[in-house]
Amino acid sequence: MESLNQAWYLFQATLSHYQDFQYAFMLIPFVLFFELPLYFLNWMSAFRYLIKNAIEAPLTLHYFPHVTCAITCYAEGKAVQSTVISLLEQVYSGHIEIIAIVDEAKRNQATYQALVELISLVSRYPKRSLVIIPKFQRGGRVSSLNAGLNRARGEIFFALDGDTSFDNQMVHHAAAHFRKPDMVAVTGPMRVRNAAKTIMTRLQSLEYMLTMQVGKLGFANLGVINNVPGAFGIFRKSFLQQVGGWNTGTAEDLDLTLRIKQYYKRYPHLQIEFEPGAVSHTDVPESFMDFLKQRLRWDGDLWYIYSNKHKLGISASMMGWKNFIFLFWYGILFQIVMPFSIVIYTIYIAVKLPFHAFLLSMILVYTFYFCLIAIQYFLYLLFITDRRKEDCNAIFILPVYPVFQFISRVWSALAILNQIINKGHLDSAMAPLWVLRKGKQ
Repeated sequence: MESLNQAWYLFQATLSHYQDFQYAFMLIPFVLFFELPLYFLNWMSAFRYLIKNAIEAPLTLHYFPHVTCAITCYAEGKAVQSTVISLLEQVYSGHIEIIAIVDEAKRNQATYQALVELISLVSRYPKRSLVIIPKFQRGGRVSSLNAGLNRARGEIFFALDGDTSFDNQMVHHAAAHFRKPDMVAVTGPMRVRNAAKTIMTRLQSLEYMLTMQVGKLGFANLGVINNVPGAFGIFRKSFLQQVGGWNTGTAEDLDLTLRIKQYYKRYPHLQIEFEPGAVSHTDVPESFMDFLKQRLRWDGDLWYIYSNKHKLGISASMMGWKNFIFLFWYGILFQIVMPFSIVIYTIYIAVKLPFHAFLLSMILVYTFYFCLIAIQYFLYLLFITDRRKEDCNAIFILPVYPVFQFISRVWSALAILNQIINKGHLDSAMAPLWVLRKGKQ
């Protein structure tokens, strides 16, 4: 206790010496202008949705269009069977056409055979069908999705990953939104299926709760949803065909979301919604190194999409002012500028301050973010989650989460630098190099 008091006095003396607490206040503008307003708006929008949902009488709908669920498969093996079975067992009165596209099928015989084994099972389920499309050349996720789109017979197209499974009312909840003629895309909560495996999966599970559920719920109800995830996106097929399906390259989900939004100025009635009842379950990287590899691609792709592929399309004249301001605020300032600001700030105070003062500064920053995250987590448990008992397990990982968040942001800055210097999007398993060259990426 005495040593902590000494550190505190040293911290005060040091800050007084360095121009009246300038280091302590240096991070405040970033928090006030980049983060807190986003969290506030998001939660206000989420509460508005919850209140509206509580007072409105539920609709009894008789809308069960023919839907197509396209599953992109690569090296899932037997795990793909869980995905197909979860679709066969959907509580949905309409027809569900399941199209499983196996990329580089000759190499991925285990996945292909696992799908073939299900053919006899499908006949036991009324209004369900399974089509298996083996692609013998590796073409990547985009070519698989477009192959499924070309073959699809349903009015609504579900773009799904082969390592993802679903609650049995997912299709029912998602399809209901398309009764509105202006609805072009829907997504829902993504939960971590392997959350109990390692510390990394538990951390990512909490991250998905606060971003994939709370974040998308709030942003969608503001009309500015940031992205329809590639592992779980639902689209009106006719509109998807109108915009040309998926484009070559990596970050195909963000690319498609931005292309949809670039119709908003001309067609302001178009909508993308988030459906809390359409729940998916996915596996996340179990090791720290696998997590870093995944985020190297994800975060590097942000720079590629914003600065290269869509640099001319990000404008108020195409997206409307609301989506343009949000994209600049969240996509550019929060996702691109903020990671670099944190890295520069940390290095700067590490160089300028004595070790004890630097350490205490980092403890204060940690305390602030811990409180911010804890408030959001408990609000999530109280008002958002429909699996409170299961999600309460994340409380044990809560003290580690600010450190995880800090590492993620530092890594995000490195991933963006990798993209700028090395063109990291060209080294992606999601899109083979020959595909990227044909698409002139």
